[in-house]
Amino acid sequence: MASAEQKKYLALWKQYRDNTAKATPIDLNETAIEKQKRIATLEKNDEAWFKYYFPNFYTSEPAPFHVKSTKLVMNNPELYLVRSWSRELAKSARTMMEVIKLTLTVKKFNVLLVSNTLDNAERLLLPYKAILESNNRIINDYGKQESLGNWEAGEFITTKGVSFRALGAGQSPRGTRNDAKRPDVILIDDIDTDEECRNPVRVKAKVKWISEALYATRSISEDLLWIACGNIIAKYCCITEMGKIADVHEIVNIRDKNGKSTWLNKNTEELIDRTLSKQPWSAQQKEYFNNPVSEGDTFKEITYGKTPKLSTCDQVVIYADPSTSNKDKGKNKQASYKAVVIVGSKGRKRYLYKVWLDQTSNAKFVDWLYEAYQYCKDQGVDTLRVSIENNTLQAPHYEQVLLPLIYTKSALYGYTLPITPDGRKKPDKFFRIEGTLEPLNRLGLLIFNIDEKEEPNMKRMHDQMLGVSVSATVMDGPDALEGGCWLIQNRAIQKNTTYVVGTRDNRKY
Repeated sequence: MASAEQKKYLALWKQYRDNTAKATPIDLNETAIEKQKRIATLEKNDEAWFKYYFPNFYTSEPAPFHVKSTKLVMNNPELYLVRSWSRELAKSARTMMEVIKLTLTVKKFNVLLVSNTLDNAERLLLPYKAILESNNRIINDYGKQESLGNWEAGEFITTKGVSFRALGAGQSPRGTRNDAKRPDVILIDDIDTDEECRNPVRVKAKVKWISEALYATRSISEDLLWIACGNIIAKYCCITEMGKIADVHEIVNIRDKNGKSTWLNKNTEELIDRTLSKQPWSAQQKEYFNNPVSEGDTFKEITYGKTPKLSTCDQVVIYADPSTSNKDKGKNKQASYKAVVIVGSKGRKRYLYKVWLDQTSNAKFVDWLYEAYQYCKDQGVDTLRVSIENNTLQAPHYEQVLLPLIYTKSALYGYTLPITPDGRKKPDKFFRIEGTLEPLNRLGLLIFNIDEKEEPNMKRMHDQMLGVSVSATVMDGPDALEGGCWLIQNRAIQKNTTYVVGTRDNRKY
């Protein structure tokens, strides 16, 4: 009796077969000469080849990063490539199209597909098998691929002698030769799991297996194409370790560093917004931005409580971070978050009353400034200024973009904001946040407004606070909060400092 897993596999196999057969009609009236000419033309153009033979996968025109990466793969038979492309960027599908073309054009002969388990590896190999069985266009142009006696779920050999084998992590890769040929294509997909990434010992063991047992199956004298597809789901995982030694590690997020869709032909801004709106910020970062958020690195928990009436606070600060400069190093960049916070102090306690935190336009950011200012005025705060982070790199943006917008908006709101640029020279973002906010939070002196706990901006701030670490790439909300708390502390020190002026003592002893 077939197991549940086998039944699931058979259902998927039938679905792939039927969909592939229906999607690949052929021209029965085409002459042999026309056919030969068409094939030769298609083989000269990878994108045209993919589009013709895989119409049910090639449903949107590719993005520039797709085309660039494919050229790298098709022109470099010896290559160690790691693809950390976000979900919905077709990393597995494009890899499959590339590998099938390489095997059908007799450039590669022995393909090994590896995943976290054998069942998962067989599931990932299933589209290859179904396409070679039932793609009418491939069969028409390259001949029948399905062979007799060597055609099973986890391992099959085509009539042209190309072998494909699925392998689960930790299994012995020995015996993967195809006649005298060792694997010349090793594909790794979905190798990391959330459970394993919580245990560095298990990750280390798997990395050791990949770098020793798996990689050693190659031939030294023959070219090897190694492609590992996977998101960075943890700060230490198999993908990060392979990325360190890769010839190329491609990190492509759902949105680029300017906040725009990296594949607009498929993923519109509206669809991205819709998808992300249903997930916690931390989940978005892991799945779509290659930025795993490890809770508890610096702030293990956040204190929420009732806030005193804003007008009774010793000090009230509106602090804004336009986030127009990004000095963070590394390949994994995404659009910064603009932030505006309202912070009040009472004695030693610091209260976060309200926050605006999102990837947004400059015009919307200026609207936030006015909203924050009006919020404070409505709460009875009389003396108030708006401080905007304005370091050396941000100064041109502040002067040429923000100030003109503020003056333009003043006609709409009926007044000009009292702006004070914060031009202090700041140390590294993480150490600044840790030094100012961690002691306050640890002692229970940093309190978030409990009435705002479920508000989306406050939830983003909560997640960014828990994600603060020396390697974090997104800390714009905590950075703005640090700026507000630092100003309060600095003003308090200045207010409480007295200077005694006296005569100089010129006596000699």
